[in-house]
Amino acid sequence: MKPYSKILSFAAAGIFTCFANVSLAFSATQAKPIEIKGEIIDTWCYLSGVMGGEDAVVGSAHHTCALWCAAGGIPVGVLDEDGQIYMVLKLKGEGSLAKTDNIMEIQSDVITAKGMHYVRDGVNYLVVEDVIANEGITNLNHLDYGSVPPNSFPENFLSKQ
Repeated sequence: MKPYSKILSFAAAGIFTCFANVSLAFSATQAKPIEIKGEIIDTWCYLSGVMGGEDAVVGSAHHTCALWCAAGGIPVGVLDEDGQIYMVLKLKGEGSLAKTDNIMEIQSDVITAKGMHYVRDGVNYLVVEDVIANEGITNLNHLDYGSVPPNSFPENFLSKQ
């Protein structure tokens, strides 16, 4: 056996073991049914603070930026009434979230959804099976914070000022 063949055999065995361990870890995560109410948020801006504090990067103040981020593939989340964030993995009947109009249509809205809740390494994940209520954008914080980033007011809220 040539020396590089042994190295490749060991590497292949290591990779197989790694994937087997990851597969077992994911299968050990138990999903639980959940009904959740909260705002659909832009997780990057909310968690990183790049656009400002938590009060400024939600609601109508951050709606346009949240649309840009979602369209660009940044994962969306649900910020529940207790301040917990659930990363949305999938909406019912949808494939990749970055390519759907449905996630764009509910960005910054307060929704009530039923789905499956997963927890992995302390992070909440949500597979939305059904949006059972949509209150729209209820957090009109652009009146207090302007628009984050500036000059990106949602069109339908300009008339409310």
